[in-house]
Amino acid sequence: MTNLLTGNRVRLTAINAEKDAEIMARWFHDSEYSQLFDLVAARVFSTKQVKEFAEKEMEPEKPNTFHFAIRALADDRLVGTTDLSIISWTNGDGWVGVGIGERALWGKGYGTDALRALLRFAFTELNLHRVSLEVFEYNPRAIRAYEKCGFQIEGRARHALNHNGRRWDELFMGVLREEWVNSNW
Repeated sequence: MTNLLTGNRVRLTAINAEKDAEIMARWFHDSEYSQLFDLVAARVFSTKQVKEFAEKEMEPEKPNTFHFAIRALADDRLVGTTDLSIISWTNGDGWVGVGIGERALWGKGYGTDALRALLRFAFTELNLHRVSLEVFEYNPRAIRAYEKCGFQIEGRARHALNHNGRRWDELFMGVLREEWVNSNW
């Protein structure tokens, strides 16, 4: 039996706020990572701010959100984070986000592998029916990774984003459980 949270290159673990905060704060000092991570303007965070955020997000009172550290199998180093939020238990609907913080590993399949493990968790452990995400048109690397995992573009908000002096679309993508099962992940 395959470990539910392990892929070919990464494994998903709990975030250790004490140990991981310094590394995660460093990622936000890379403005490109920050711009790919969120819709808000690029900003930097201190180790203390990241630690406090991580501790708050992992409180037991938030049973609808699952946060994971992405660790490389080769050396167990922290390479990114991912999360899954349950939008509706009744409808089996979840929302995911993935970020690879180590720039040297961008485009090397770590995000795709992490997302495959997260989808296995979402569809087999949590019995979700669909998983959705948003991605920015100016991030073709992420769009390719999501498509490899079975996501399809379901909609777009035209010119919703202003990035480097240009307007870009915000894309909404989703994958259904049966699509994931038929893809033999």
